[in-house]
Amino acid sequence: MIKIGLTGSIGMGKSTTAAMFAARGVPVWDADAAVHRLYGPEGAGAEAISRLFPSAVTADGVDRSVLKAEISRDPSALKFIEAVIHPLVAADRAAFVAEAEASGATAVLLDIPLLFETGSADQMDLVVVVSASPEAQRARVLARPDMTEAQFETILTKQIPDAEKRARADIVISSETLDSAEVGVDTVIQHLSESQDA
Repeated sequence: MIKIGLTGSIGMGKSTTAAMFAARGVPVWDADAAVHRLYGPEGAGAEAISRLFPSAVTADGVDRSVLKAEISRDPSALKFIEAVIHPLVAADRAAFVAEAEASGATAVLLDIPLLFETGSADQMDLVVVVSASPEAQRARVLARPDMTEAQFETILTKQIPDAEKRARADIVISSETLDSAEVGVDTVIQHLSESQDA
């Protein structure tokens, strides 16, 4: 089974593109959604965080605002959080892949925002980067509620630059428009079909 790693910087249209793959029958695993599940009530992530920062966990699961405050107060806290959460996310992803393979899927899409940053790209058979112009990216991000220029710039400094992601990709999908993204997704699907027939 082919594992497609999908990534892209903030505002590049990655989630929209992932939904296009799902609409074409490709099982999609979302790293952010997995963390959300793990941080929920009774989630393994909430249990792990409660051992590190009891004040960050309530009956509703992990309170991300408290967790962010802890990281702001002590940046080294992030390393401890990642050390307990990353293995849980990896296990969730492995279970998804195994279930998809057992159900007969020939490919899965793994939507991972920090694909390169976490070294996960090496575990993929195909790396797809979603990209758009800096102008489109900025407009999309600043249209989000409560997003400021300063926050946007801070996020960008923490992500591998778009140009580097594109250089490291097997395939780049342009999300400048919905139509260009659809064409890109169809190209990847066609590529998969040809490689499986070969």
